Parts: sequence; structure tokens; C-alpha cells
Amino acid sequence: TKFKTPANLQGLLDKQVVGPSTEDLTESDFPVESFNPKVQLPFKRLPGKNPRKVEVERKRRQYLSFDIAELLASKGIDSNQLMPRHYDPDNIPPIEETKDTVFPIYLPLKVFDNDEFDCRTPEEWISLGLEPGSSDRKPVPGKALLPTDDVLGHEDPKSQELIYEWIDVGVLDYDKETDLYLVHKTDKKGLVRDEEGRPILNGGITPAG
Repeated sequence: TKFKTPANLQGLLDKQVVGPSTEDLTESDFPVESFNPKVQLPFKRLPGKNPRKVEVERKRRQYLSFDIAELLASKGIDSNQLMPRHYDPDNIPPIEETKDTVFPIYLPLKVFDNDEFDCRTPEEWISLGLEPGSSDRKPVPGKALLPTDDVLGHEDPKSQELIYEWIDVGVLDYDKETDLYLVHKTDKKGLVRDEEGRPILNGGITPAG
């Protein structure tokens, strides 16, 4: 009888947990390595220098403490005003109210895009979704300036009624020709799932293509 597995084995195992666990039990659709920053340190520790793992963990915690919306707001930048909108000559505020130019923003963000100081190429960012021993590529965590209304956002991205916010997304793929990323909003649990609740893998491409 010692070799017979009880029917309620899982229940017995759950009762054997003693005290809190340091294991991260939160469910995530992102690989663990995708949160690690890139550091320019040798894998073998030099005398007087911090170990590579310590420096990676310090950078990871430092970057997680940053919020792009707060950083922009501290510089007086309204994230909702970064996206160009349709020109509306009937609703031009007077100069006294704007305290600035009355001309609306009309240049897209990509005009000011600069990748000289990027620590990774787009292909390297996407490759962070690969895990050892797995052929499936998971999403990579990121933030994107997207409209809160998905329906109107797809129909007219420059509508005056839209509100743009920095939203947590999973980066699915990258198009080299258009230099654009394909992203998917995370749900309330921070997961990247399709309409049927399944994880989105390999850039959303199904086995049927």
C-alpha cells in the first residue's frame, strides 16, 4: 500500500507548505530573462568589482522603479498630447489660455525617433522571448502609447475624442520594412492572451499561417 498514490495527492501536497515561500508564484506570459537589463560586464568577476548577477539585479530593480509617464510629467510633458490629432480650426484656444503656440502638434513621434543609444537591436529585443529548450517565442514586456478606446483607435487614430496613455503591452513581432513593432495589450492580470484565453506565441502566427 505504500506504493499506491492517494486520490487526493494534490490536496495533501498543498497542506505540506510550511511558512511563506520566496518563489515567485505569479502567473506570467513573459520569459523571466526578458526583464533582465543588458550590462557591459565580464562573466568572470574582476577583483574589486561587483559580480555580474548583482549588477543585473540592481539595474533590474532600478528600471522597474521608473515610470515613463511620471518621467515625462516631471518635464512638463502631457503624454496625451504626443499623438497628432486632426486639425480643428473651430476650437483653437486663445494665446492667453495656451501660454504657448496655438498651432497643434502635427509631426508623428517617429520623426524624432533615435536609436543611437539603444542597448539592443530590434531583433535582439524580440529574441528575449525565446526560452532555452522551447521552440515557441513568447511576448516581450513593454509599454506603448496607445488609445484607451480600441475601437475608435483603430478606425481613426487621430480623433480628437481619443485619450492616449502609456499601457503595458506584450511585444509580439517586429517588421523590418516598416520599422514597426506589433504589440498586444495585457489584460487585468498582466497576461497576453487571445480572445479564447490562450497565450499568444510566435508573434500571433497560427500553425495554419
